[in-house]
Amino acid sequence: MPTTSYRERRRNRSPWQVLGLLFTALFLVLLPAAAHASTSEFPIVGNVKNDGVPLADVRIVVTGEGYEQEALTDADGRFTVQVPSQDGTYEIFLDEETLPEGVTVKGDNPRPTEFGAQSFRPVNFFIGEGVRDVQSFGSQLAERLVNGLNFGLMLALASIGLSLVYGTTGLANFAHAEMVTFGAVMALVFAGMMNMSLWLAIPLALVASGLFGWLLDWGIWKPLRKRRVAIVQVMILSIGLSLFLRYVFQFFIGGGTLQLPGVGGTKHTLFGDVALTTVDMVSMGVSTGILLVVAYWLLFTRIGKATRAIADNRALAAATGIDVEKVIRIVWIASGLLAGLSGILWAYFRPGIKWDMGTQLLLLIFCAVVLGGLGTAFGALIGSLITGVLVEISTLWIPSDTKYVGALLILILVLLVRPQGILGRRERIG
Repeated sequence: MPTTSYRERRRNRSPWQVLGLLFTALFLVLLPAAAHASTSEFPIVGNVKNDGVPLADVRIVVTGEGYEQEALTDADGRFTVQVPSQDGTYEIFLDEETLPEGVTVKGDNPRPTEFGAQSFRPVNFFIGEGVRDVQSFGSQLAERLVNGLNFGLMLALASIGLSLVYGTTGLANFAHAEMVTFGAVMALVFAGMMNMSLWLAIPLALVASGLFGWLLDWGIWKPLRKRRVAIVQVMILSIGLSLFLRYVFQFFIGGGTLQLPGVGGTKHTLFGDVALTTVDMVSMGVSTGILLVVAYWLLFTRIGKATRAIADNRALAAATGIDVEKVIRIVWIASGLLAGLSGILWAYFRPGIKWDMGTQLLLLIFCAVVLGGLGTAFGALIGSLITGVLVEISTLWIPSDTKYVGALLILILVLLVRPQGILGRRERIG
């Protein structure tokens, strides 16, 4: 009876067998989250009325215990904000800029509240005519510029990984959003559920993210490359993979918002009215340091130069002796690591971890990559900084829940003038 060796059996595995092994491994990694995750949420509810008349679209911000969430009042003036714990004190802030002209809040704003023994907490604001204490436009602009820079640096980590993958493989990976979510979930598993120190949990989460990137390439994308599957089909598969992973995350951690340890922290005044928390300052420092390391890697190391050569001309790079598959494998690992770090920082910036958190960033990631120039890492960096700053500054004129529209509008205008993006190259088609 003929027998086959282990190497022959491994070589003869179909991509679907490999895919099954990949998601079995993912199941085992996320199993602790299913056993320990708690998604209980407690509502803070209230009404906003002026002389008995409900006020709609008034912005409410709830902060406390390292958590921040905002909501808008409905047509009846009601709002509901879910918080993850009934322990501790929360502050409910009503944004007076969203009130009608000449109307202010009477009494404390923000207003502290505690749940006590209740499972929900009612909070009502008293509204009337008065003079507002309004922050100057210059102070608001400076504050949003700093927040936009912080957001842009964090966005650049994910955008550069996506851009490197596109440059070396031609794949616009829609499942990149779930690679962002995976990093945050792994940090939650190690730090929040296994009670590891953050100094150990975050490096382990980054290692897991890099491994996840490698597994996706080894189990799915590499077999498809060998079979020479058309890039459009591969892109559609990435959309399906994104949906699948998204609901895998929801199955394990639920639909609520979970928090990493150490969210929030003391605020430090930088200048004027601009203040950042300790976590924000660490986030900016880490993002800047990692981006400098990536720039050095691309410009001065052999693998980095080979990555840029493949992005420029894959066939020519292979003809000169570059191991294209090896470089692509390294790029996938780097992409997973950068996406995972971006997810962890996003979980602190947001703050909170949700099953679809990466999807909320995906459109902005693609916006940054296309704006900077498809396949160029430095273009993705520039596009991310522009996108992050525009998103934050736009809240000076438009509601915060529509702030992403400004960045997409700028993307359209730039591409009308320069279709290849800021650092992209013109290509002849046909």
